[in-house]
Amino acid sequence: MIKETPRNIEELKKKANNKNSWRERLSAVNVLKEYDCKQSKDILARLAINDPVFKVKETAFRAAQALGVTSHGNPIYLGKGKKGNLVKGINKKLEKVRNSLPDDYSFEDFKSEFQKKYPSAYDVYEGTKKDFDGWLKKSEANLPHRK
Repeated sequence: MIKETPRNIEELKKKANNKNSWRERLSAVNVLKEYDCKQSKDILARLAINDPVFKVKETAFRAAQALGVTSHGNPIYLGKGKKGNLVKGINKKLEKVRNSLPDDYSFEDFKSEFQKKYPSAYDVYEGTKKDFDGWLKKSEANLPHRK
């Protein structure tokens, strides 16, 4: 455990705040957990409480716990991973993606357009679903027919 602020704290803050890449947030957590300083603790606490991707949330929680981080003097709790729709209005978003594509689109076109139009929603599901492609294919198949 290093009792100082990381030299690259600004870069780590940016990574930790990147709503479009759970991998970058996780990478930031893995570096920040080595530093026992106020800024690291604050970032880890925020991610442990609020990150929408459970892998990031859990890793930040374990790191925050190891550093003795509390929230307003109370211990923080991990809780369970979200079930069901992780992003509000996801079906409407997927429908908009599908409707923006030509009739003969491929699954890869659909997936790419979803990532382009809704990068943070894409990130949450891609980081949470074990079989992301399977989930996306099933969700696409269950969308109402085009008018």
